[in-house]
Amino acid sequence: MELSLIVPTFNEGPNVRELLRRLADTLDSTVYEVVFVDDSTDDTPDIIRAAAVDSAAPVRLIHRERPVGGLGGAVVEGIRSASHDWCLVMDGDLQHPPEVIPQLLARAARGDTDVVVASRYIDGGTSDGLANAVRTTVSRASTLLTKAMFPRKLNGCSDPMTGFFLLRRSTVDLESLQPRGFKILLEILARRQLRVSEVPFAFAPRFAGESKASFTQGMRFLTQLTMLRFGRMSAFAIVGGLGALANLAIMWALVAVHMPYVWAAVVASVITIVANFLALEYLVFADMRADSGRMWHRFVKSFTFNGIEAIVRIPLIAVLVERAHIPSVIAAAVTLIAAFVVRFVFHALVVYAPKKRRAEAAALAPAVAASDELAA
Repeated sequence: MELSLIVPTFNEGPNVRELLRRLADTLDSTVYEVVFVDDSTDDTPDIIRAAAVDSAAPVRLIHRERPVGGLGGAVVEGIRSASHDWCLVMDGDLQHPPEVIPQLLARAARGDTDVVVASRYIDGGTSDGLANAVRTTVSRASTLLTKAMFPRKLNGCSDPMTGFFLLRRSTVDLESLQPRGFKILLEILARRQLRVSEVPFAFAPRFAGESKASFTQGMRFLTQLTMLRFGRMSAFAIVGGLGALANLAIMWALVAVHMPYVWAAVVASVITIVANFLALEYLVFADMRADSGRMWHRFVKSFTFNGIEAIVRIPLIAVLVERAHIPSVIAAAVTLIAAFVVRFVFHALVVYAPKKRRAEAAALAPAVAASDELAA
């Protein structure tokens, strides 16, 4: 398999020679090139040019004076300029170990996949190279939210936030990509349904230099996520907002006729849970119903989750009313807002998750029936 390695760099000079050395040791029997797409403001381009002279494989440098699209834009530009159809994307800081590349190539060689993802979150993978517990928690939470926003396209991908993956360029619509910041794999997978496979890898500590992760990059990621999935989440928000208003209106009306506020909250929650499910079923997740099992199964999961959420939320309302002296309707509004994201994640990843095994069983049914008939 002939391979183009796309390495976006930003002030990564100290890592360049070590990366090329480890690539040469690992890929000694593979035809490959290395394409550095560099946005550096230091002497990294000069270091790359000097290292290219001694490299075991061809090295090309694309230095962008006016970077567009951040790291994701650099990756797209590198893929466009690649000499080979199979392109492997990795960071230049050696947190993506070159020694994993043969496993990615071996998985791609089976011929049944378009993208092979190096995942930190399947058996055999780790994220130990993240700087601290905060970054680990943020990474996990971001991955969970991302998968919830794209439950179908990311159904076979445990680590859509990774920057370490192998793809076949001919299967990707490069013109449709609108990269914003770090997460180019998410952009690629969200734009088109692709066949995804995974191999585990251990996310390593940086070899040299400093992490480029920042609050600004976090905001760029949230912007990218919102732009990619604005439709479904906004519809969920509208349904949830209308449900919340209905909940508050029902509770206000019941309190106005002297029903105790706790019981009023219970009645309002039951009514709006059922109404919200029907709205989600026929409006928000209508395109996912056929692949997610029976309606009553979805209703049971949705009602159970919302019931448990209400059991947790309603006592919290009591705490806010009795101890913080917040008006009951305002307390209910605060708790409903807090529950929004949790509800969305659960419904996208659990209630409407595609039933892969059910689909596979249906596909095999004709063959099984024919086999039974032949045996008879």
